[in-house]
Amino acid sequence: MSLEFLWYIPNQAAPGHRGEPVAADHNSLETLTSQAKALEEHGWKGALIGTGWGRPDTLTVAAALAARTATFEPLIAIRPGYWRPAHFASAVATLDHLTGGRVRINIVSGKDNLGAYGEHESDQAHRYARTKEFLQLVRKLWTEENVTYRGEHFQVTDSTVLPRISPRGDRTHPKLYFGGASEAAERVAATEADVQLFWGEPLAGVQERIERLRSLSEELGRAHAPLEFGLRITTFVRDTTEQAWAEAEEKVAEMAKNQGAPPQNPHRQTAVGQQRLLDLATRGDVLDDNLYTAPGKFGGGGAGTTWLVGSPEDVAKSLRKYQDLGITHFVLSDAPYLPEIERQGNQLLPLLRE
Repeated sequence: MSLEFLWYIPNQAAPGHRGEPVAADHNSLETLTSQAKALEEHGWKGALIGTGWGRPDTLTVAAALAARTATFEPLIAIRPGYWRPAHFASAVATLDHLTGGRVRINIVSGKDNLGAYGEHESDQAHRYARTKEFLQLVRKLWTEENVTYRGEHFQVTDSTVLPRISPRGDRTHPKLYFGGASEAAERVAATEADVQLFWGEPLAGVQERIERLRSLSEELGRAHAPLEFGLRITTFVRDTTEQAWAEAEEKVAEMAKNQGAPPQNPHRQTAVGQQRLLDLATRGDVLDDNLYTAPGKFGGGGAGTTWLVGSPEDVAKSLRKYQDLGITHFVLSDAPYLPEIERQGNQLLPLLRE
């Protein structure tokens, strides 16, 4: 299976994300378009556009960027609680039609500011049962006509989404990415997702999760094509190994001095996947060859909790080890975003494609 390399567009209302220079136009259409066009020019397939209450709407941002680019593929993160599935399926089908099939979707089930967008507080079992139905129904609406569905959380009657999504080779609908490390999340991924995204854990942890998900897929009777796997991680790349580690340690020292800002989504700290990353620091500041865990001790969260640090050759070698485990989708990033799109596109991607 071919490898796919995507980046990350921060999609933040507040400036200064993970070391990005503070600027008033940080999330203007011009700034975000410059990043999307740079991704096209430097060998990237597209970019993940992050979601959360208090951030710009991802589908709107994706539509604007797709209109200003030719090949850029947005990986649009959304939360099932923000959308009714039929409305969402229709909106995505329209964007997929207008872009000629350039849409990818990342389903996020973690807690957020539920009351702000009209949802009630729910436990983990409820959230993942709802997500499972959301995935099932959206897939049906994209691939079938006159859909009638009766679930515990969602129902439709004689529903046909227009325009229809045009099959392109073996692509019958936008690929559905999914994250989550809890038992409930893994059961949803094993049966309903197309791609399971992992954060930057050591190789042994990723291997163990891939093996478990493959076993779960068989045990639970997965009805779709085999589950694919992806890695979402910060790649801290410099010209030499020594320069990379010196600058990475300097950046973490600066994070330690400035620690104290509240996380944008405090619920993330209690998520199983996030806690797995934070716990890695107790095993050492550097795991495997160059997986740097110290950022997580000083405010790094999500994909910024652990970094792969080194020269282009160092980081490419580490990413190839994840590939050997079965990872085929890579979502990389570092800040400042535009210079790193160019640096890593020019120095890292050619090594990964050898």
